[in-house]
Amino acid sequence: MDAKIGVFDSGVGGKSVADAIAKALPRAKIIYKNDVEHLPYGSKPPEEILGYVVPILNSMVDEGVQVIVIACNTVTTTIIKQLREIIKVPLVGIEPMVKPAAELTKSKIIAVCATPTTLASARYKWLKDTYAQCVKVIEPDCSNWTKLIEANQIDHQHIFDQIDGACREGADVIVLGCTHYHWIEDDIKQIANGRAQVIQPEQPVIKQLKRVLEQPA
Repeated sequence: MDAKIGVFDSGVGGKSVADAIAKALPRAKIIYKNDVEHLPYGSKPPEEILGYVVPILNSMVDEGVQVIVIACNTVTTTIIKQLREIIKVPLVGIEPMVKPAAELTKSKIIAVCATPTTLASARYKWLKDTYAQCVKVIEPDCSNWTKLIEANQIDHQHIFDQIDGACREGADVIVLGCTHYHWIEDDIKQIANGRAQVIQPEQPVIKQLKRVLEQPA
């Protein structure tokens, strides 16, 4: 599929998404942009984030992208509605996989690893209220993970404590609700091994991206 696809994230997290798209759509041209100058987004208010994101997405439109993947849970859960009113190409968002996790869990306990801004968003509350009414949702403290991953200064003990704690509380599905955490997915899987399934949204996003690209212009 020949296409020019934009991928945006606050930092290095979205690069894993861009790589997955490139692998799935080898003929596509991927334009990847981030905003390391204003990292981390996960502790900033939505109005401030909007001011950073709009010029970057508009620059992608100017470069001729047909669709933009918002590879940032924080942006998707807080401002994607406003962005869709401003940006002149379709946007494919990424948000915490609460619905799939609620469908997968047998213990009726899931853990969502996400930034403070994502966890505080109305969209995330809606996801929980809609799909996780009969499920206990644990939210481990991941507040500094993005910053540490971006700086390549991962606190393995803190990650272990949070994931092991969630498993001990009975979580059998762990949701990676920030694309930065994809870079430590193998570590998280190792900690949760035999106790919890770890899920993240790259493949569902690729499916949605293909659907958007197949729609008539």
